[in-house]
Amino acid sequence: MQLARIRIPKSLRLAALAALLLAAGAVRADEYADVNQLLRTGRHAEALAKADQYLAAKPKDPQMRFIKGVVLTEAGRTGEAITVFQKLTEDYPELPEPYNNLAVLYAGQAQFDKARAALEMAIRTNPSYATAHENLGDVYAKLASQAYSRALQLDANNTQVQPKLALIRELFSTGGRTAASAPHAAAPAPATRPAAAAPAVAAAPMPAARPAAPAPAPAVAAATPAPAPAAAAAAPAATAATANRDVEAAVRAWATAWEAKDMTNYLGAYGKEFDPPGNQSRSAWEAERRSRIQGKKKISVQISNLAVSVSGNKAIAKFHQAYSADALKVSSRKTLELVKSGDRWTIVRESTGA
Repeated sequence: MQLARIRIPKSLRLAALAALLLAAGAVRADEYADVNQLLRTGRHAEALAKADQYLAAKPKDPQMRFIKGVVLTEAGRTGEAITVFQKLTEDYPELPEPYNNLAVLYAGQAQFDKARAALEMAIRTNPSYATAHENLGDVYAKLASQAYSRALQLDANNTQVQPKLALIRELFSTGGRTAASAPHAAAPAPATRPAAAAPAVAAAPMPAARPAAPAPAPAVAAATPAPAPAAAAAAPAATAATANRDVEAAVRAWATAWEAKDMTNYLGAYGKEFDPPGNQSRSAWEAERRSRIQGKKKISVQISNLAVSVSGNKAIAKFHQAYSADALKVSSRKTLELVKSGDRWTIVRESTGA
């Protein structure tokens, strides 16, 4: 969906509320779908009226409030959209998407310091939120551009600054979209129809490792029959199947430990090579995870559509994760990168929405 034109860095992207699929009945899902359909067809006034009608009865509903923010953005009513997303961050500080969209709107007004602060909050809320990391990189680049421009104003003969500024300007003038181009994002999916959520474009799965050609068999007595070709191919196929099963078992054990708040096995699922997001130390990341997980009364982590690809001692697992903790219910795409250490597969990288 093409969003309203706003001046933003070329790759700064509004988030669809793919992660905010809160449990709802069929009636509520139809209400979301109706507003989304009006939004998709550009009937902004009707979409806004229907959203306001719904919110008059359920003013705290985060899904419809988020959709309203997207409608206002598309309608060019940036100030009102900022108010909607700002209030969502206050009422639901655990959700990263409102912070992200708030940052995009701030960037559209060239308020890059505010945009940076909002994106840092999105990442603090969900360190594996890839869209926020990408947007933050663009915001840092725009801030750098402003700083370099100011440096040239103060010293026009500074030969070290000029190539840096030229490089950043080239970054934002190439690559398909200009700084004033509108971003693309899908409207939030109805809460009870997760299949209709804006799908994240999955990277192509890693190819399965090709087994080396078997060495020539040693000469044997003529009476010994040669093995059948099918039997020779069965061994590597069985090995690959075993590796896939082992990776799947590791992923499900990680989810089970998370559900049970079993911190020993949960943290043990991450390998020594795991690089905590957000420039955190491993000890700080573990302390934060303990606090967040153990502070919940009840946690549910459901995995579906699990796809595993293995290449040697490395693997990628992509799946749909339905997470609930106390009153919060979140659904998102998740990617885990694992490596085999001894006889165990451990997580070395994780990302959401990828």
